Amino acid sequence: MSASFLFLLVLLIGFGAYLMARARAIAASQGRSASLHSLPGYHGAYVAIWTILPATLVLIVWSLVGPQMIDREARLSLPTEVLQQGAAPVELAMGQVRAVARGLPLLTDTERAALEAGTLDVRATLATKGVALAGDTQPYMIKSAQKLNALSGTSTIAMTAVVLALSVAGALWSLRSISQRFRARNRVERVILAALVVASSIAILTTVGIVGSMLSEALRFFQSVSPTSFFFGTVWDPRFAAAGSTGSSGQFGLLPLLAGTLYIAFVAMLFAVPVGLFAAIYMSEYASRPVRSIAKPLLEILAGIPTIVYGFFALVTVGPFLRDISAELNGLVTGNYTNFIQAQSVLTAGIVMGIMLIPFVSSLSDDIITQVPRSLRDGSLGLGATRSETIKRVVLPAALPGIVGALLLTASRAVGETMIVVLAAGVAARMQLNPFEPMTTVTVKIVNQLTGDLEFTSPQTLVAFALGITLFTITLCLNIYALYIVRKYREQYE
Repeated sequence: MSASFLFLLVLLIGFGAYLMARARAIAASQGRSASLHSLPGYHGAYVAIWTILPATLVLIVWSLVGPQMIDREARLSLPTEVLQQGAAPVELAMGQVRAVARGLPLLTDTERAALEAGTLDVRATLATKGVALAGDTQPYMIKSAQKLNALSGTSTIAMTAVVLALSVAGALWSLRSISQRFRARNRVERVILAALVVASSIAILTTVGIVGSMLSEALRFFQSVSPTSFFFGTVWDPRFAAAGSTGSSGQFGLLPLLAGTLYIAFVAMLFAVPVGLFAAIYMSEYASRPVRSIAKPLLEILAGIPTIVYGFFALVTVGPFLRDISAELNGLVTGNYTNFIQAQSVLTAGIVMGIMLIPFVSSLSDDIITQVPRSLRDGSLGLGATRSETIKRVVLPAALPGIVGALLLTASRAVGETMIVVLAAGVAARMQLNPFEPMTTVTVKIVNQLTGDLEFTSPQTLVAFALGITLFTITLCLNIYALYIVRKYREQYE
């Protein structure tokens, strides 16, 4: 019986236990629901929890630990000469054993008898049944596969018996507690509170695990490369040294990548902030309800477009358009029709990324402007100010802290963008102020350093983790500062 089907049985038992507990609670009240401490639904939920939760936990643990223990026993059944050959040959042999184990249940009775007699060509027979083996099948592999299947069958039977018995026992034990004064609601709410704590802990521990894994690898990188040369270096040239070579392993200067990241994000914000902010002002202050109901969803569709699509748009449309326009302008002015804007440039990436950021700016700013109290608008209009003067001198100053927080959140989104930069800005790591030339960002170089079949043993690959922890720190500081400003703004008017 598969684990999913067994879990479905546990859910069915839990549903039946819920109905029984609910009916028993109603019977215990003798038709007077007010005499019950908790509603009948809480009694049913209490019994269902005891029926489902312990059995499900055992099922999860068994499903995770059981296969590992079975694989370990099958591995130990391999001949001693195979086990002494090393990790790679043992793993190759176990791959063959697992493949044979998957094919043995497909054999007919006649084929099984031939297998026991040693006259069956296992490789050819399993190939006809759609099970391909990578190498020659040795007799010990068949024995190990049979042991693997036997242990798996025993484990499945034991797991089914234990889980179903635990589910039924939980239902019977919890049903005995049903009575008029039983505090089922308190027990259920306690379980729900524990579930919420576990969910919050998982989110926090996941973040801690991500940061810890990146930080540990970054520390390994800084054991080979000086932090000073990394954080203050102006040359990015992490060339890979050939095997056995004693030559230089390159330079790992962060400043060119950081300059490109901030420059492209600045150009993107320079394009997205005016458009997004003006769109938010129009939709919150000027647009009628029908127009707003249509324009706002259409604008927010931009947020749902994958970034790779924006990258293709920049590569195929925006970059060539800017390149051709620059050639035409140069020809009209100087007579030399050579382009001064590269197809892959900071400007191309900034414009396309700005288009992507428009819905973030407009949506967040619209929500913040809408939260400004109506009394401020009415007071300004009552004193004789026009609508535009009210927006400029009353609404926007009141919403400014929240708008600044929204822009900082948007900036952190721009700093972490990858695909648009790869296709629209190139991969050249350089420090320059010309927006018409290519540059690159931290995220692009993280992808480049981790692309391919690499081992994390050299500075050229470990540098990706140092770049990642640096980028994480930058975006974390932006988000914390933005949330601080937004919270301060909300407290001002609540």
